Amino acid sequence: MTAIEASGLRKSYGDVHAVRGIDISIAAGETVALLGPNGAGKSTTIDMLLGLADPDSGEVSVFGGPPTAAVDAGFVGAMLQTGALIRDLSVRELVSMVASLYPSPLPVDEALELTGMSALADHRTQKLSGGETQRVRFAVAIVANPKLLVLDEPTVAMDVEGRRSFWATMRSLASEGRTILFATHYLEEADAYADRAILMAHGRIVADGPTNEIKAKVGTRTIRATLPDADLDALRLLPGVSSAERRGEAIALSCADSDAAIRALLAEHSQARDIEIVAAGLEQAFLELTGDGAHSEPSAVPPAEAVT
Repeated sequence: MTAIEASGLRKSYGDVHAVRGIDISIAAGETVALLGPNGAGKSTTIDMLLGLADPDSGEVSVFGGPPTAAVDAGFVGAMLQTGALIRDLSVRELVSMVASLYPSPLPVDEALELTGMSALADHRTQKLSGGETQRVRFAVAIVANPKLLVLDEPTVAMDVEGRRSFWATMRSLASEGRTILFATHYLEEADAYADRAILMAHGRIVADGPTNEIKAKVGTRTIRATLPDADLDALRLLPGVSSAERRGEAIALSCADSDAAIRALLAEHSQARDIEIVAAGLEQAFLELTGDGAHSEPSAVPPAEAVT
């Protein structure tokens, strides 16, 4: 079953083209990360998928129907960047009020337990810290007992322990077959928890697939080795080497052809030790695939077979 199907979505605000014709298909049960720099169109896309904004053109369906119908049926829970908690309510009162709006909500105590807010259930919402406020927003999103969770920067303001607890809960929810779509600036979260990542830049999708496939698109590798007193200019001239840096007694070579580079390095510097060859990380792939100069023209949109 398809949870989200979007075809040809476009949205502009005056002269600003926020989303420029994107296609997205997310199967029920998938966990998908939506990535991109500020201004890439992520939040506008999420708003259209939730029925909070109408596309200028294109179509969106959620579980086979209009997004608003899925929301009304309690199929969708959302945690957005905008909006504040209602003041002068306790956490329990707020979550209970939201639960009452849905046909088959989770028990309020279960939602509080899942989000780590049981101990703070009687606290007033305006007295909470930033991280605690995020956890209450999460409780409000999941108390509907949704089949689809849409989360826009969900772990902003959470500390390390809060983020770890949040993702442990998300893994549990995903294991129950729920569909999860989340936008984040924490690339390590996408790499660790998403089945698939969708990268956006300039309102377009520039990559869509498992994070290991996205990293492979970049094609670069880094050779690291301990090599004191090596001449960086000479290292830059080795076959397959794009750049060279010194890091204390170690060197780091960015390579377009790591096989040629490692052979040349060992031929000229047999004393090199502690050698590692590391594939491009998601951060490097993200920067290269979403860079300002890479995808500013329509011709840079990937072919249809690369976008699902």
